[in-house]
Amino acid sequence: MLEIFQALPKVSERRLSLRLTPAGEKKMRQGGPWIYDTWVPEDPMGLPGDLAVVFDGKKRFVGIGLWDPTSSIRLRVLHAGSPVKIDAAWFHGKLAGAAALRATLMDDPAHKTDGYRLVNGENDGLPGVVVDAFADTCVIKLYSPCWIPHLPVLWEGLMAIHGWERVVLRLNRAMQSQPKHLHGLRDGQILSGPELSGPVLFRENGIVFEAEPVIGQKTGFFLDQRDNRARVEALSRGRDVLNVFSYTGGFSVYAARGGAKSVTSVDLSVPATEAARRNFAHNRFDPTVARCPHEALAQDAFVALEEMRKTGKRFGLVVLDPPMFAQSRAEVETALAAYARLTRLGLSVLAPGGVLVQASCSNRVDAESFFACIHEAARQAGRPLEEIERTGHALDHPVTFEQGSYLKCLFAKAA
Repeated sequence: MLEIFQALPKVSERRLSLRLTPAGEKKMRQGGPWIYDTWVPEDPMGLPGDLAVVFDGKKRFVGIGLWDPTSSIRLRVLHAGSPVKIDAAWFHGKLAGAAALRATLMDDPAHKTDGYRLVNGENDGLPGVVVDAFADTCVIKLYSPCWIPHLPVLWEGLMAIHGWERVVLRLNRAMQSQPKHLHGLRDGQILSGPELSGPVLFRENGIVFEAEPVIGQKTGFFLDQRDNRARVEALSRGRDVLNVFSYTGGFSVYAARGGAKSVTSVDLSVPATEAARRNFAHNRFDPTVARCPHEALAQDAFVALEEMRKTGKRFGLVVLDPPMFAQSRAEVETALAAYARLTRLGLSVLAPGGVLVQASCSNRVDAESFFACIHEAARQAGRPLEEIERTGHALDHPVTFEQGSYLKCLFAKAA
């Protein structure tokens, strides 16, 4: 066992006993991964990471999960239904099952992909944990201190799957604000393997990208758009491509490899645009990428689009992939208005017959509302859309419960 784990609290042998409100019990029986504090009438006085067993009014087993008194999500459900023993073998089995689901990415050299999501949290039965792989670097991101006592078991299970050269720990902001529950752990910490002095390189469908596992957003790279990036590649030949909210240029490099006439990347972040330039440089071994002119602009997306509209710039393909616009239900209408405005601006710089690619990662905005919003904005702009396809989650981002679905993307031709 790693020395770094010696200071962590041990997994308690005791099991908390919980009774839930009728609403909470119903939600758990339906497979919901979260039990909120309003559904727990009595506090069992447990510690983060204690295993809590839920019983019904007749003292029958309902399910079991990890207790978290620091969050409004009091219980992260591991299992519901018939009784089960939660131990190291159970956790390792969950990790092995997640790896088996991604076997075509992990084991097939034809994909030339070694960057993928290995554990998609609740959707893989491990609520509050995300694990991403970047070549020989594995990143564990925790969203609750209830996982800290179980971190050694997670590490062991991951090493059994691949034997990663390096394992990095990331902690969400809520955890970072509660240092007393971290037991010395910190965001960006190297749990095992050599330290990092910069980004790591990985491959996605043969394209080389940088990831910043220690200091980057989320786990260091957005892996969820891999399939949509490949779709953009297939649509880019001979077109001038604009990638808005480009981050580190994922869609941009794919477009270049697809034979784009030129690519323009726009992102507010200067470090992101610099990384986009480096990602192009990493792929200059491909003559198609090397021939493609690339401009990276560090600018507000809405401002950049408005300026391009005024100067008459036109593109054959426009990608609009903004960050989350709706953090809560109260923000949904505002988010839809922002998507509509973005659609109008995107169409204002899209040449007749060009392709619009517009995505949303806001899980509060349902897919039908999102797609309807885009179509209505396009009609109002006098640029009705002919759909090519609608897409959702990739293989390594499975969805197993309603709230787990967040990614939606529209590919369409504009009049």
